[in-house]
Amino acid sequence: MTRNSYDDLGAAVEAMEGHVDRVLAEGGLEGVKMLRDFEPGQRVAARIEISTGGWLRSRDAGIDVMGDGRLVGFAGGVRRRELEPAPGETMLDAVRHALAGGS
Repeated sequence: MTRNSYDDLGAAVEAMEGHVDRVLAEGGLEGVKMLRDFEPGQRVAARIEISTGGWLRSRDAGIDVMGDGRLVGFAGGVRRRELEPAPGETMLDAVRHALAGGS
């Protein structure tokens, strides 16, 4: 796990995009058998999260890069909710809106 600090939200989201691109370039994950079978789409290859910091009024949002290459956006820390980009927007746009106080 690594942590980075950025001066503004735009720089943090830009760095997030770079991390997502690097994980996707590495390729997908294989399925695994443990107590049950986990398909690549059920495995998280990387979780990339941005937090505005602080204990009160902090905003957290990010993207899970799934083993099948799918991106799943989320907002919230303890109580996470899945993000849906608006028509014509990307998952990164949805994360940016969640961190800026939007949806």
